[in-house]
Amino acid sequence: MRRIALITLVVDDYDGAIRFYTGALGFRLAEDAPRPDGSRWVVVEPGDGAGTALLLARARTGPQRARVGDQTGGRVGFFLHTGDFARDHARMRAAGVTFLEEPRREPYGTVAVFEDLYGNRWDLLQPAPDAD
Repeated sequence: MRRIALITLVVDDYDGAIRFYTGALGFRLAEDAPRPDGSRWVVVEPGDGAGTALLLARARTGPQRARVGDQTGGRVGFFLHTGDFARDHARMRAAGVTFLEEPRREPYGTVAVFEDLYGNRWDLLQPAPDAD
């Protein structure tokens, strides 16, 4: 079996990113281990570990710092699926997450675009029951 296990998300601060992803988005901190070079191996995941997780990597160089918040050129680059859109949307708004639009229904499901604390764009998406 093959799957994408981790996606690197460049951040400017480990602890701030952990607070946002675990607090505002409700992710679980799966790993937070120091590395010999002074960096940390920080993994957060939205579920029980069965899906793709995020490796939060602190920017260390000028080019990396320039990518914080714009890893996908302003496009939605991350898709957070939920089984209860209304619940998660309300919880995230209450936690201060910035939504760029009101929820809308599309043939593929209910969706709204939000930004993480750095400005990366995400879809909160409850897939339609008949969507593949």
